[in-house]
This record gives sequence, structure tokens and C-alpha cells, in this order.
Amino acid sequence: MKRLCILAVCAIMSMAAVAQTAADAPLNVEKSAIFGYFSYETVLQSMPDLAAVREKMNRLRSQYDAEMKRAEDEFNRKYEDFLEGQRSFEPSIYKKRQAELTDLMQRNMAFKEKARELLAKAEAEAMKPLKERLSAAVESVGRQNGYAFILNADNNALPYVDAFVGQNVTAAIIAELEKKKP
Repeated sequence: MKRLCILAVCAIMSMAAVAQTAADAPLNVEKSAIFGYFSYETVLQSMPDLAAVREKMNRLRSQYDAEMKRAEDEFNRKYEDFLEGQRSFEPSIYKKRQAELTDLMQRNMAFKEKARELLAKAEAEAMKPLKERLSAAVESVGRQNGYAFILNADNNALPYVDAFVGQNVTAAIIAELEKKKP
């Protein structure tokens, strides 16, 4: 308990020293910012590789959509055939066709779910190099400017930031990415 109190007092004293140093420092917003913040989406949109990733994903999505459409058309055709002939089918044929339709519908639903999973996985893998480059640029800007941390300000996550302690580094991150183009 005594050690905990001593640690708390030391922490408070060090925070007070940092605050006093910050208060004594000249009002240079550029150098006094403790953290940076940026718009992840703005920076991501500025990356030229994003267009290639989107094009690749659109092609893949189109292929899956075409296959789903083909499977849906096949099911609809078989269902219409079933409806037209159901009155004339023998009970065993009726049950067989009904089971085929049920099986086809379940396979189509399973394919759609698997396609969603595969598309999400493909998109994550396609975006991975971009996100890694972006993370490296954020880290580089953070180290260069001596920030304690850099926050993603998208989705109104930071409705207010005091310009003395936080600095918008979106442009700096975009510039860093430009320097390190693949």
C-alpha cells in the first residue's frame, strides 16, 4: 500500500513537471503537440493503389454475382417446371423433385454465404498491403514529430481537440506515403 502511494505521488509529480514545461514553452503549436490525429479514410482515399484494389474487388464481385445469378436462374427454371408438372407427378416423383428443389435452394444459400465470406477475405487480403503502408507512414510521422500517439479522427471520434496538445497530421501522413511509393 505504501509503495502504491509513493508511485502515485511520483506519477503526479512527473505529470506536474510535464505540464509546467508545456506551460513555460512558447506557444508554438507545431512543436508542442503531444499527439496527432488524422482522417484514416481521407488518407486511404489518397492512395493511388486503392483504385487497383477496388477494381480487382469489383471484378471478383461480378464473377460471384454472375454465378449466383446463374444458380438462381437454374433454381427458378426447375421450380417453374415443378409447378407446371406437380399435378401429374406420381407421389414418388413429386417427393424426389421437391427434395431436389430443397437441396438446390440450400446449396445456393450456402454458396451465397461462402461467396460473402470469400469476398470479405479477398478484400481484407487485397487491402492488407495498403493498410500496412499506411500504418508505417503513421508510425513514421509519429516518430518524426515526437507524438505520444496518433488517433484516427474519423466518425466524429474527436469532436474537440485543443490545438496546443493535438495536431492534425493528415497532410503529413499523405506526404509520407508519397515519399515511400512502392
